[in-house]
Amino acid sequence: MSIVNNERTKLLANALDRASTACFTVGIATPVAGYLYNVDNIDNTISHARLMLGLVGWLMASAVLHYLGTRVLKGLR
Repeated sequence: MSIVNNERTKLLANALDRASTACFTVGIATPVAGYLYNVDNIDNTISHARLMLGLVGWLMASAVLHYLGTRVLKGLR
């Protein structure tokens, strides 16, 4: 039965890590790329402070999800 629990634990950890990657992509990589390539004139529609606040928030969410994924792996038997 511990094999089944280990597989479920690994699946949960993988799901949390994929969610952290998605947070990084959506919240950091996409806005930075939009800013660098001046997509839709982004530098005139959003302030730098608001952009940085959003980036930090998404980075924190990504880090927390990744941390939770590593914590879940400690439950392996």
